[in-house]
Amino acid sequence: MFERRPRPIDTALKRVTALHPKLIDLGLERTRRLLASVGSPEKSLPPVIHVAGTNGKGSTIAFMRAIAHAAGLRVHVYTSPHLLRFNERIVLNGSTIGEDALLSALEECETANAGAPVTFFEITTVAAFLAFSRTPADLLLLETGLGGRFDSTNILDNPVVTTITPVSMDHMAFLGDTVSEIAFEKAGIVKPGVPCVVAPQVPDALGVIQRQAQELAAPLSISGADWSSCTKPGGMVYCDEDGEIDLPEPALAGEHQSVNAGTAIATLRCWKPRFWSLEDFSAGVSTAVWPGRFQCLESGALADLLPDGWQLWIDGGHNPSAGDALARAISAWPASIVVLVCAMQENKDVSGFLTPLSEVADRLIALDLPGDTPGHSPRTLTDIAWNLGLDTMVASSLGDALDMAANGPAGRVLVCGSLYLAGEVIAANPSAS
Repeated sequence: MFERRPRPIDTALKRVTALHPKLIDLGLERTRRLLASVGSPEKSLPPVIHVAGTNGKGSTIAFMRAIAHAAGLRVHVYTSPHLLRFNERIVLNGSTIGEDALLSALEECETANAGAPVTFFEITTVAAFLAFSRTPADLLLLETGLGGRFDSTNILDNPVVTTITPVSMDHMAFLGDTVSEIAFEKAGIVKPGVPCVVAPQVPDALGVIQRQAQELAAPLSISGADWSSCTKPGGMVYCDEDGEIDLPEPALAGEHQSVNAGTAIATLRCWKPRFWSLEDFSAGVSTAVWPGRFQCLESGALADLLPDGWQLWIDGGHNPSAGDALARAISAWPASIVVLVCAMQENKDVSGFLTPLSEVADRLIALDLPGDTPGHSPRTLTDIAWNLGLDTMVASSLGDALDMAANGPAGRVLVCGSLYLAGEVIAANPSAS
């Protein structure tokens, strides 16, 4: 057999990883230094909508992207992490960045950086800004990587809108031990005088965001006060001061996606209040794509391992709020067996994630987390799940887990707990990607 040669971009990404071995080191100075050394591309970007939050950032951006495309706009997108290939993080005018363009931008940043300490996320963000600045577009949808205040994306002084999706407990080692502390970090993207759209929040988080906005004279558009969105039979409803809009069912599954779609609509209306048509919103809501988020894989190598009558679902959520949203979505399924196949990073709250799911699932099959990222041991997952009342098993592979899961009457298998695991499933089930 021939050994597959690494792609040049994989080699370059490996090189820049070694420039600052600490995986996460929040701060803006290294990013500012590197941006200046490559000609300050952040000053030549199209209008930017900057999005922070704990859950729903990617889905909200996916809805905004689809609506903007329906309206005929050229859209850049920056998100993280990726599921299959790094290139997914950078979308230039609607298309994933090509290998040559990505490699060129990254090597330009490497040369300018001259071996100085810089984190992987910082140098790849600067490379993305280079690419964005050199390709004409009407809008850049920019997602924070972690937090907001000291995230590399937060070097921009003049976004047209900032958006904060629901804030909850996650990344406590870096952002704080309370919702208020985490919300303070997320609210770091709020800019003086720039409107900020706020998705549904717990009271502690909302209070922090409101205080930050008041200090900076940033107008707020708050869910529940200035706009709202909810599901209805066969669709969803969005409402603000201009009235009520009936829309199709969101293309992304789960009741929580009507909130994300509503956040997207509120944000776009904040930027261009009179620009969007009902057809733009309808088309965008009903066609948005965001793989790995409560997604049903109807066919493919893994899905085909399940007997007739079984369904394979995946979701990359990994914190307590994501567990709540998943549990609500599962509770809307017709009654059947629900089997969780789960792996989680070692810095995630297993009990917080699984507690709501234990109310709607029947058993859990634990796996090792794929890749090099440290994960909880399968035994840790099964011990916690057992104490929550779930039957438990340990599998050595995804294929073994599916064989174990589909034992009995027809039901559903949900692979969950990690975006890394969701990416592994998509990679092994190519027809669904």
